[in-house]
Amino acid sequence: MKTINKPTTGHRAGPMAALCLLGSLAAAQAGSVVDGLTGTAFSFTAKPGYISTADGNSVYIWGYANTNGTAQYPGPTLKVKQGDTVSITLTNELPVPVSLYFPGQNGAPTVTGPSSPGLLTAEVPVGASGGVTYSFQAKEAGTYVYYSGTQPDLQLEMGLVGTLVVYPTNNSGAIIPNQAYSDPGTAFAHEFLFFLSEMDETLHITAEQKVQANQPVVIDTTKRRPVYWFINGRTAPDTMLDPWPQSSWLPSQPYSSMPVFHPGEDVLMRVVGGGRDAHPFHHHGNHARTVARDGRLLASSPTSGPDLQQYHFTVPSTPGGTIDAIFNWTGAGMGWDIYGHSPSDPLEPYEDASSHGLPFPVILPPDQSLSFGQMYGGSPFMGSPADLPRGQVGFNAGNGFMYMWHSHNEKEIVNNNLFPGGLLTMALIVPWH
Repeated sequence: MKTINKPTTGHRAGPMAALCLLGSLAAAQAGSVVDGLTGTAFSFTAKPGYISTADGNSVYIWGYANTNGTAQYPGPTLKVKQGDTVSITLTNELPVPVSLYFPGQNGAPTVTGPSSPGLLTAEVPVGASGGVTYSFQAKEAGTYVYYSGTQPDLQLEMGLVGTLVVYPTNNSGAIIPNQAYSDPGTAFAHEFLFFLSEMDETLHITAEQKVQANQPVVIDTTKRRPVYWFINGRTAPDTMLDPWPQSSWLPSQPYSSMPVFHPGEDVLMRVVGGGRDAHPFHHHGNHARTVARDGRLLASSPTSGPDLQQYHFTVPSTPGGTIDAIFNWTGAGMGWDIYGHSPSDPLEPYEDASSHGLPFPVILPPDQSLSFGQMYGGSPFMGSPADLPRGQVGFNAGNGFMYMWHSHNEKEIVNNNLFPGGLLTMALIVPWH
């Protein structure tokens, strides 16, 4: 393997960076899974809370909490088995009626408890004693959104929204491992959730003021103008932090959204349109193979597999919709050898043979003419870290291939007009060795 020669007076990244990389490698090698709650019976509490944004702001929200814990944004991800009967008991601690609505499920849920009729579903009134239980059978595998069916133009904006993942099962009722659906054409090595949403801070301030003044929470949402954009409830660069509780200061935003994987591995992207706006999610590097939309396999018949699958360079996420897409990266089409091989060197696992041994296309200037980003390991070649200048600490000690996955609505990669931020994360591709 080739390396870039650097002065020996430099030094490698510090222990925290090494720990970050080791954690990323462990996650990639163990098989990344979506964080969330498993089982068949769940308990939610709708309650107020606050979330942090990466520009240092704190925003008032309404969220679903697991039992009587901290209000989450988005709500807890529910991970259930196909065929199971799922029940969620909802208690209301907000000054407005709330509910749960499950689009994509077959039939309306069964509702028990002190509910009142609502436009879309039964609602939990203000001050109701005891909870209201919503039950349904998860008949179809796939990725789904759930949200409050009570005044959703406001309550979805405030944070009463989350993800339901239904895993496929075999004839004995066991989960089929590492498949999004029952067909082997949806197999994957790792899965990641990308819950895409947005917020108008002014609406949240207005809601908080009305609650504090004991006024009816009646708000005009027609002039809504978002200034924050999120992946899994976080704005960049917080999107790349560890999940809670490792990131202990983000109890209301527990889910990370940084994909880490090896070359040649199939990565399942569960993309959820969790807000009221469209968020085209651009993943660079390669096309992704969309195998399902809204929890339904793109198949011409029940036994054909995803024969109607589509290839996207940008995942077209829509409000309330979900997309399951499979991404795979080998370095194909780079035009140069990402590993820095000589033509006589052996191929790395899953390395694209057409670029093997091709030279790096430019001559890098000396260190004093470069600016070193924190994601740079000191060398342009995957798996070949080199010394960084003294005092420079990076977060890529193993020199993986790292680049942005982000909203292709360019205004959405800011935090209240501060760039970079918003609906943006980094993907890290780590070498097999």
